[in-house]
Amino acid sequence: MGNYLNPGNEGVCRMVNSEIYIDKTGLLRYTNRVLNTMESCLCVSRPRRFGKSMAAAMLAAYYSRGCDSEELFSSFEIAQSGDFRTYLNRYDTIFLNMQEFLSQSGDMDGMLDLIRRSVLWELTDKYPDIRYFGNTNLTRTMQDIYGKTGCPFVVIIDEWDCVFRAYKTESRAQEQYLDFLRDLIKDKGYIHLAYMTGILPIRKYGTHSALNMFDEFTMLAPGPLAAYVGFTENEVAGLCERYGMDMEEVKNWYDGYFFEGENSVYSPRSVVSCMRFGKIGNYWNQTETFEALQVYIDLNFDSLKEDVLSMVAGERIPVNTESFTNDMATFRTEDDVLTLLIHLGYLGYDQANRCVFIPNSEIRFEYVNAVSVSDWGEVSKALRNSADTLNAIWQGRPREVAERMKEAHFETPHIRYNDENALSYTISLALYAARNFYTVHRELAGGKGYADLVFLPRKRFPEKPALVVELKWDKNAKGALEQIKKKEYCRSLEEYQGNLLLVGVNYNKKTKAHECIIEEAQK
Repeated sequence: MGNYLNPGNEGVCRMVNSEIYIDKTGLLRYTNRVLNTMESCLCVSRPRRFGKSMAAAMLAAYYSRGCDSEELFSSFEIAQSGDFRTYLNRYDTIFLNMQEFLSQSGDMDGMLDLIRRSVLWELTDKYPDIRYFGNTNLTRTMQDIYGKTGCPFVVIIDEWDCVFRAYKTESRAQEQYLDFLRDLIKDKGYIHLAYMTGILPIRKYGTHSALNMFDEFTMLAPGPLAAYVGFTENEVAGLCERYGMDMEEVKNWYDGYFFEGENSVYSPRSVVSCMRFGKIGNYWNQTETFEALQVYIDLNFDSLKEDVLSMVAGERIPVNTESFTNDMATFRTEDDVLTLLIHLGYLGYDQANRCVFIPNSEIRFEYVNAVSVSDWGEVSKALRNSADTLNAIWQGRPREVAERMKEAHFETPHIRYNDENALSYTISLALYAARNFYTVHRELAGGKGYADLVFLPRKRFPEKPALVVELKWDKNAKGALEQIKKKEYCRSLEEYQGNLLLVGVNYNKKTKAHECIIEEAQK
């Protein structure tokens, strides 16, 4: 058992012994299927906190000859596979965490030299009696060992893309690194599986990729590995039952990623923290501050800021993901920025309709925090003051509400401020804080029509009044309230037993003034 060659399974034992462990060993069914085939090179990219390193450690524990993992895996899904023992602990496994080598090196030459020397040290120690071609060539040494032992290699690389995050603008260092990986892995018959994981897909250089032998499984298209991106609906439902958590609340906060074959994928780290601490909240910012997001949404591209605000308000935005070069420095269009945010987990991606959206309340908080401290004019102020706007409604101060609506007024190429639909986005921004207490419904059917916006208190806040909001453009707020009553929109809330406020809002195109009327409804 070594540090890099044939590591043990202690890390996976700790994972399995943890308070919460979700069985993802089904991934091994896929890797076993592609062993020693033309599809045996996999690059799996995921955001932070989505279990990438855990998956890499699991593969190492399964394939490595440095441990006996039969008992460890015997109670999990992979043990039901007919080939479970066929590949179990049968491979010389090289497991590299590139972040470790990067942090111990001053430059790319030093990093690559450290990798070679570290692996060669353990290879030659394990097989001292082999006559080697040389003592500095890693690939020839692996070839020599395979020639004598007949035992193939599995190569697992974690944090493979850390180089592109550390050397964002240094093309030479990036190319050196890609060439090293290509020479290590490509067309090597003695490597039966190469598995890389990181945040970014493989870096592109023009029309050529140095690592074109890899199949990629990304946040854009995880393919058959979709169930292993994060926690699935059934997995989270089981945890909610075990820990007595409200599934609807958990879904609102941590769901939102969906792929073909998996309609609901949850952020694993956040779900685990929520269950362990028994509290719904923002756990994303425990591993990354909102400033990481702010850097990208503050970039100077036409419509980027407006589109971010549209998504905060609930809109979906079209995106072209094809031009992104898979690094964190080359941004030629807004689409490149949005595509990076998909890979970072800050946006969900609807592949069928080719559009992006903010996946859940936890991530939406990160956007609001970033926008609130950025210099985005009145909109930043409106988001900071959102809680005051909500209090003004609860306390029946319509003039203050109207003034807050003015702060949140914005237009985008997708949302022209000329109808009630556009006005609803202003309301959504001005009342962002309402999402802490309410489930928000747009165009909710009720009575003889559809209410523009309905805010229903979450189970945890039964003391809050429900809000029925009707919007008018170039008319008057009084007419909006009358429409709520005349069309009996409140009939959609017949099962609701709490207090109810009716809110009418009008925007005057000529004066650019917002008007608001608030009235307590009698049920």
